[in-house]
Amino acid sequence: MSDDPFDPSCSETKPPSDEPGDGQSNGSGSWLPRRWRPGAVTPDHPDPSLDDPSPSPAPPSRNGVQPTAHLHETGGAATHLHGDVDVVANIIEELILETRKRDLLEGVEFSHERLLAQPFVRGPHWDTVWEQIVDPVTGRPRQPVIVIVAPRSYGSTTFALRLLAERTAADTTIVQLDADWDTPRQGRLPLEKRHAYQLDLKHPENDQVSTDFLNALSKHASHLRDCRSYLALTVAQDLWKDHRLSDRDGIQVVHLHEAPNAQHVVEAHLTANGYDQLVTTLRSFPKATTSLRGLTAVAAVRAAHTVVMAWKEHSHTDTQPSLVQAEGEGETESTLEERIIAALTDWRGELDSRFGEMNSRHTHDNPSLTVEDRCLLLALAVQQSVPMPTVARSAAALLDAIGEAPAAPDAVPGISPTLSALAGRGMRRRIQDVGGQLDLQDTVVFDRPAYGRAVLEYVWDNYDVMRKPLLTWLVATAQSADPEDHAVAALAELTVRHGTVDYLSTLGELVGGSHPKVLGAVMESAVHNEHVGRLAWEALYGWAEKESYAPAVIALCQRILEDSSVATSLAKRAMVRLRRVAHKNSDPTVVSQVQAVFDALVQHPTVAQRLLVGEVQSWQQGKVSSARSGALAFLALMTVRHDSTPWLVDCPPADIDVQRAVHDLLSSSKTAVEVTSRLTDWIRICADDPSTYTQLRDQLLPALRGHNMFEAGMKLMNGLRGISTTEGVSVADDFYNHLVDGRLHRVFPLEESIA
Repeated sequence: MSDDPFDPSCSETKPPSDEPGDGQSNGSGSWLPRRWRPGAVTPDHPDPSLDDPSPSPAPPSRNGVQPTAHLHETGGAATHLHGDVDVVANIIEELILETRKRDLLEGVEFSHERLLAQPFVRGPHWDTVWEQIVDPVTGRPRQPVIVIVAPRSYGSTTFALRLLAERTAADTTIVQLDADWDTPRQGRLPLEKRHAYQLDLKHPENDQVSTDFLNALSKHASHLRDCRSYLALTVAQDLWKDHRLSDRDGIQVVHLHEAPNAQHVVEAHLTANGYDQLVTTLRSFPKATTSLRGLTAVAAVRAAHTVVMAWKEHSHTDTQPSLVQAEGEGETESTLEERIIAALTDWRGELDSRFGEMNSRHTHDNPSLTVEDRCLLLALAVQQSVPMPTVARSAAALLDAIGEAPAAPDAVPGISPTLSALAGRGMRRRIQDVGGQLDLQDTVVFDRPAYGRAVLEYVWDNYDVMRKPLLTWLVATAQSADPEDHAVAALAELTVRHGTVDYLSTLGELVGGSHPKVLGAVMESAVHNEHVGRLAWEALYGWAEKESYAPAVIALCQRILEDSSVATSLAKRAMVRLRRVAHKNSDPTVVSQVQAVFDALVQHPTVAQRLLVGEVQSWQQGKVSSARSGALAFLALMTVRHDSTPWLVDCPPADIDVQRAVHDLLSSSKTAVEVTSRLTDWIRICADDPSTYTQLRDQLLPALRGHNMFEAGMKLMNGLRGISTTEGVSVADDFYNHLVDGRLHRVFPLEESIA
């Protein structure tokens, strides 16, 4: 929202043109010029009182009766009241607040039932903070604005959403907002009656909290109170540095100093997902529960998924025949306890020895690996079980990615690299030295996914210079954009674990332009994650305005929107990013990609009705950010059929003005060609049915009249050449006779029209 006061007397849409010569139809419905008459309403500029999203207040009545009062909430700007102020004094909560929709933060609604059904654990410390916030008499939060300060990954977002779900009225709408701003501004916060908003402030640069923001928030709190609404801000502790950041009127600041008990969090998530038996099993493994101590809330949730993964691996192994091992290489199968302990262990002790001092050659009494073998271990960590040549190529590619491959330690000076490689230890021996096995068909068996993940994380955490080469190598190793691809899965694991702004920026720089589908697959995993999802969506929002990233954003959004099982909240967020791609990119290639996605999405009736129709409505209501996406959405809806008839001709939605949309698209040079092509398809389909054709023609004729429509109309009629009605009448001639006054036929003959 703009910080400037909103003048309710100014409409947000483009006012009717006062320019003389605007195309007006004459009595015979032709393109004869007509003198503009003051007060006349042109067909392409309907009465503002009907279509304007923000109509001007009605003028004072001549009989002395004032119009009904309206309140315009402008996010801190002056409030304008028309009429008797005493009428609204002290009963503001009874009014319908009219807020400007432009530039407000968007968000996703959650039902109380859904939030209350999610696993939730409160320890003694959380109980204390909870009691500080809730008024024991009313059972509601003491203040309309609650600021929850906590270290990252402690679970403050879960705390805030649960608080709002439990301690607000059942008719309160809970909305989780997306902070798509450069700096916190109170004017961007929405304000509606009986709403509870939750907003994360955790971006190290864009979410820095200032005293000015809190001061403005204090004023905003009074409006929230009047609306019986709430705002819960969760702020990362490292962003809460200034001693002047404290309680203010209407604002309560609390601090979470502890994460909930990690084992209780793991058990709650296992139970909520139907793994009750695993809870009992886990409690019987003391070493496994010891590994859970001290984990943050985010790490504890990840540990719950790890336990399930280990159990599934064990169940899968029990049902599969054992691999035939080469003589002397067999191993006993791991028990479930061993698998869970291994999965929850961070392996730092062993990896400290594997990545110890620098070695030029491998010796069995020294566990530290050579650089070549470290690359090999990383390759095994990603690929797990694959043919040995694949592992060899992957390890060599990683070695190349971090620098020129040195000659083997045992190589004779001056001989070729091939002979140097041959003079070193064989691949089989090296694989065994780093913990892998081989069967009789030379297939590597590295059934240690938890250990492999620990290897990747260890290298990432301990070798800063390896991060970019590691990401580059993983992207190059990916065979496809399938989430099941080993390299894509490894990238997704790192993304979930290291879902920071820096990590996502680095990943985007390396992958966005060259492998957009891989980036889309990785980010799809991230946006579904409950802890890094918001940060991933935020990154996608920023990427949407960059041409190099646009293909990745488009690919991801299409995958989400085409998934019929996806939550409505994710579909809405995906649509917001697609809209931003269309709005911010002028490259015709990018725009055509968005159009292709919309054309594909309209084949899914739910998406068409829920999202694309909404885009067209926002466009026609004058929302700037929906201008291009709304036009593209309308073009896509033009391809939908209903009983073999164009849907927008047969039974258009009541909230879409088809005539106006066609006129706007034809009058724009950016969309005229595309809409002409789709209109031609409409007319060709309807030409065989006299009544449908007549209905369509009469619907299109007003849209083809008006300012700047002559050229577009002539091009459309040229495109209709060759199409005839069932009576044998040329459609092109029929439109021509209805649109062009007979006195102008010699001046503008159809066969010599503009090419």
